Amino acid sequence: MVPNDAERTRWNDDAWTTAWTKREVLIDSVTPMLLEVMDLKPGERVLDVGCGGGKATIAASRQVQPGGNVVGADISVALLALARERAAGSSWVTFEQADMQVDQINGGRFDVVMSQFGVMFFDEPVVAFRNIAQHLRSGGRLGFACWQPVDRNPWFIGSVLGPFVAAPAPLAPGKSPTGPFAFGDADRVRQILRDAGFGEIGVNLYEHEVDVPESALVDDAQLAFMGVSADAMDDARKAVAALMKRFAADDGMRRFPLAFQVVTARL
Repeated sequence: MVPNDAERTRWNDDAWTTAWTKREVLIDSVTPMLLEVMDLKPGERVLDVGCGGGKATIAASRQVQPGGNVVGADISVALLALARERAAGSSWVTFEQADMQVDQINGGRFDVVMSQFGVMFFDEPVVAFRNIAQHLRSGGRLGFACWQPVDRNPWFIGSVLGPFVAAPAPLAPGKSPTGPFAFGDADRVRQILRDAGFGEIGVNLYEHEVDVPESALVDDAQLAFMGVSADAMDDARKAVAALMKRFAADDGMRRFPLAFQVVTARL
């Protein structure tokens, strides 16, 4: 069985990756908070897991100058192409296609592993974090942003799409659920990290609001991607529109309350 097979498919889906530049604006405001917690130093070597389009990777690479570098790893061919385009001309950052549940990044161990909403998609999270630990030097730092529970994030459209999408397939033996809120339970995350060999685990809670276009969260392509059929599309649009009314802001924007957490640990 291929590790993270469903996520490999999802993150290499043209409909998803083509729309990514609209989607990522929802989380752009998180990057400064993650980097503040990581407290990167000049000369450090950093691995960014699930780097997507590379915005946080590039921002981190600036903080480790002079002398440092950052490697961004992701399973999405298209998003890595976008990241490389954004980083063109920089010698401080490189990108590699890798599934950090199982793959190895060459070049020696890192001082820091970071991730911005990229670690909730491992179908064997303890295995994944053990592999990540092998990429850290002794005493190295881990830090990642993940969402707080879904009930703290009322903007999530999945909460109203249940009647319009098929139920998820049963999990294979030994596999864990994946998805944006898979790490919402902080106690579960702590146990995963302990089982993977990490210590000094901390969870920092954050809440703030962002004003973004509605398309940052949802459009017809997103509904189709989430499994809404053509026959159910009209009803799904109405359900989402009713939800979006709660978040109306000036100039046609939507104001979404984001509740996330930055988890830190040390090897």
